[in-house]
Amino acid sequence: MAKVATREAYGKALAEFGADPNIVVLDADLSKSTKTETFLKAYPDRFFNIGIAEANMMAIAAGMATCGKTVFASTFAIFAALRACEQVRNSICYPKLNVKIGATHAGISVGEDGASHQTVEDMAIMRSLPNMTIMCPCDGVETRAAVKAAIDLKGPVYLRLGRLALPEVHQADNFNFELGKGIQIKDGSDVTIIATGLMVYKSLEAAEMLKAQGIDARVIDMHTIKPIDQDIIIKAAKETGAIVTAEEHSIVGGLTGAVSEVLVQNYPTPLKAVAINDTFGKSGKPDELFVEYGLTPENIVKQAQEVMKIKK
Repeated sequence: MAKVATREAYGKALAEFGADPNIVVLDADLSKSTKTETFLKAYPDRFFNIGIAEANMMAIAAGMATCGKTVFASTFAIFAALRACEQVRNSICYPKLNVKIGATHAGISVGEDGASHQTVEDMAIMRSLPNMTIMCPCDGVETRAAVKAAIDLKGPVYLRLGRLALPEVHQADNFNFELGKGIQIKDGSDVTIIATGLMVYKSLEAAEMLKAQGIDARVIDMHTIKPIDQDIIIKAAKETGAIVTAEEHSIVGGLTGAVSEVLVQNYPTPLKAVAINDTFGKSGKPDELFVEYGLTPENIVKQAQEVMKIKK
């Protein structure tokens, strides 16, 4: 199966849609890593390397947006969501400007770079900001669609992207993407797995393992974290009676938090989470870290078994 990193697909999508003269791309001296160099090669007059000055980059992006530009500002997620948080809040979200933040190298799959360059808090931070839309695509096909959706939407967007090459979940020729609407990839009646980002493919693997045990698991790709698709969550809760969330993010404030809020306010349902349990990452190979933090198909299976014990 072909694999592509979502950061790679992001760079290609920027170049593909970059014929629009209103699109401008900024980067904080990481264009080779964020893959915005693909846009640079195609449209050098609309690419600006701001240097290692992420807060300033967000302010510049805001200024360009006030002049009618659709601005993509790219850097690692740790710097976009934390170092430049004040500028994102006050200069972009508060005036609701048309800035798209391409946040690459999110989660712990950055690997050996360690906790200082990993971010497991970014979705929680961005989700708390009014006017911010958050998307976390699971493969290259979905990343392309997310970039197009970000361009079409007028207002702030946080695109959460990864370093690792990921298996293809969706097929380009029949893929239907709608911002704010989750995608049910697999039907099931016993338990629902709601996943985002690289955990979507792992959830499909878990569903196959559960099938071997006679458990019919539904799998939902929740590519948009904010606004969250309440309808698909409530429908799954009513029809399966048990939910497992799976995310490469802290258990606090990300997908698990968003799904829990929907359930407790609309249809209280047992939930178990596969997420990073309120701790920092550490240095190590990505696959080793996935095991260390329980971001595995095996743990999804375990949590599905546990939540089914307490379903109504």
